[in-house]
Amino acid sequence: MFIRNKKNRSGTTSVVVVDKSGGFSREIKTIGVSKDPSEIESLNLQGKKWIASHCGQPDIFELYEKEREEKQVAEYLLSNIDNILINGTQLILNQVFKITGFDTINDDILKHLVIARLSQPMSKSGTVDYLKSHFDEDVQLHKIYRYLDKLYNFQKDKIQQISVEHTRKILGGKIGLMFYDVTTLYFEADYGDEFRESGFSKDGKHSQPQVVLGLLVSKDGYPLTYSLFNGSQYEGWTMLPIVEDFVQRFDLDDFIVVADSGLMNKKNILLLESGNYKYIIGARIKNENEEIKQWILSLEKRDGKFNEIIKGDTRLIVGYSEKRAKKDRYNREKGVKRLKKAYKSGNITKENINKRGYNKFLEISDNVKVAINNDKINEDEKWDGLKGYITNTTLPASEVYEQYSGLWVIERAYRVTKGTIEMRPMFHFTHRRIEAHVCLCFVAYKVYKELERILKMSNINLSVDKVLSIAKTVTTIKIKLPISGNTMDKTMLITQRHKTIALLFDENFWKNF
Repeated sequence: MFIRNKKNRSGTTSVVVVDKSGGFSREIKTIGVSKDPSEIESLNLQGKKWIASHCGQPDIFELYEKEREEKQVAEYLLSNIDNILINGTQLILNQVFKITGFDTINDDILKHLVIARLSQPMSKSGTVDYLKSHFDEDVQLHKIYRYLDKLYNFQKDKIQQISVEHTRKILGGKIGLMFYDVTTLYFEADYGDEFRESGFSKDGKHSQPQVVLGLLVSKDGYPLTYSLFNGSQYEGWTMLPIVEDFVQRFDLDDFIVVADSGLMNKKNILLLESGNYKYIIGARIKNENEEIKQWILSLEKRDGKFNEIIKGDTRLIVGYSEKRAKKDRYNREKGVKRLKKAYKSGNITKENINKRGYNKFLEISDNVKVAINNDKINEDEKWDGLKGYITNTTLPASEVYEQYSGLWVIERAYRVTKGTIEMRPMFHFTHRRIEAHVCLCFVAYKVYKELERILKMSNINLSVDKVLSIAKTVTTIKIKLPISGNTMDKTMLITQRHKTIALLFDENFWKNF
């Protein structure tokens, strides 16, 4: 079928639908009659639509027209794109930052620095470029440095107050357990000062200046407070000042301090008891007196079995774990193998002479000859799987063990802050800037932990690192509407990976928290 325009004697034109089949043509439908050229054109379009609707065939002319219009609209939209932001992490972390309560500080620079630290940790000057190129946030470097001074002088206490209040809220109003441990943060510098000093580095950077960081976290690893000490500070003397300050500032009266055996010394125990603090601390059972050591070695080694003995006003609890025993054996065998390989010549240099690690199995004579002492190895085997705990609580032994086992949360806190957040190495050199940098990382870790909690509660089975990695590929397109002057935003969740975190870009989702 096709359209025919017939000229009539009256000067009008008839627009008809003609069917041609078997060599004959016949008119099957008159669409209309007119003299007006524009009306005739309109009748032709009506005829084409009639053919399409009655024959089930698309009108190629109409399709062409629609494609042309579609292309024009697309080109118009593309020519009016105002910006393309790679801001998926920002959209998510803005919400978490608000939920934790840090937005009440009402300082956008804090928010920008924290979100940039979680999205792409880098130097402060690099952060300026990142914020501009990814989020279109124009933050000047000199303003960041001025803010760091403001953070150190005025906002550090407020930040910790917000963190503690939020932690209390999600833990049902009570802090309960407090886990304490220390780490070291090194600097990319050759020389230090009275604050940045050389000391025993937990990162193996013994030749570089460092500071000591003490961190207090709650159950499940939510950060509570922290403090910095000079790099040569003995870690055993850092715990009490932080705990006492925290307890007084936040009026705590029902809590238990949990710390590793590295912090167990007589002074700490006495100070904890003089403050009427409840505690669980790892015991150095190999350093006990001969009577107690013989008692420990005489115990039945049964998996999950706990024994205890009274030591003054405290209880020494000793447990055995088959899993720990296997780990102890594996580590010792690995260490001895490494010693044999390192000293296969039978000689040792002066710089190797120390009792750290498995060097304790070496027997040195004449300051140059070295041999493996098998008696020391056999003695060490007797302690495989044994672990001790000192406590002044009345908790059952198995519960003391469970509480102490929670120390892994602070070890993980250090892994995340040093790894994902890249707290170190540090490139600041003034005390206040160093403190401010650590404070930013403290806030970033709190936001990290809150996002982790939200993902778990929402049954989104992805880690925070995985979510942020996916979010880094999510873009937002901004289109300028020339007539109204308004801007329209569209966040693009295109790939299958994007769809796994699509819920986090729904404004209604965040109303649940």
